[in-house]
Amino acid sequence: MKKFYLGMLAVLLTFFTSCQFSENIYINEDGTGKMSFTMDGSELMDMMGDEMAKDGEESIDSIISFNEFFKEQADSIAKLPQKEQDKLKQLENFKMHMIMSTEDKKMSFDLFTEFKNVGELQDMFAAMNTAGSLDKNNNAGSNPLASMGSNGATEVNYSLKNNVFKRTVTILDKEKVASMKDSLGQSATMFAASNYTLNYHFPRKIKSVSLEDAVISDDGKSFSAKVNFMQYLTDPKLLNVEVELEK
Repeated sequence: MKKFYLGMLAVLLTFFTSCQFSENIYINEDGTGKMSFTMDGSELMDMMGDEMAKDGEESIDSIISFNEFFKEQADSIAKLPQKEQDKLKQLENFKMHMIMSTEDKKMSFDLFTEFKNVGELQDMFAAMNTAGSLDKNNNAGSNPLASMGSNGATEVNYSLKNNVFKRTVTILDKEKVASMKDSLGQSATMFAASNYTLNYHFPRKIKSVSLEDAVISDDGKSFSAKVNFMQYLTDPKLLNVEVELEK
């Protein structure tokens, strides 16, 4: 059943005309926290939900633990090349919450994990790329999940030192980044109509945010910043951010 859900995730995303992506980070006072990558495809469900209901599509509300899934598939995974095993290990501490409801016109996928310190935060694109690779029936051109990984072109690092939080993208291969748009295939149309949003929550009030269009919450402890997803894919440094917190 879990394997079916993973395949369904990739297939459904293939038909997205647009969706909303968000990177969400919640940091506690002791430096621990939670990070999630969310895709909201409710716009598609609003367009196609009635038709899907007629076809007898059942609602789904399920949480998948990749750690448990990998244990169940341990024998099969052991036969994979070491490089592939290392990629799968990136997802070991992640869980995925998938909701698909034709009645409520809702479709969402939430890949999330907890961390002990900000330095443990993983590049969510790399994790999503790994999730996409689990479906061997789709290629990068037809599977948006498999297209979202940076494939070694970029590296995302997070840090929190002396009341300053940083999200920094380093470009490792300029040619790969430059050719990103052409390599997306059918996914390009979806990404061009989609947005990517940072939603970051801190234990103390924000003193300053380096992103000009960032919107700080009323309590001053969180901010959001949104850009066009295609622009972000072709210019990964667009969402580099430095946040200074009050002491």
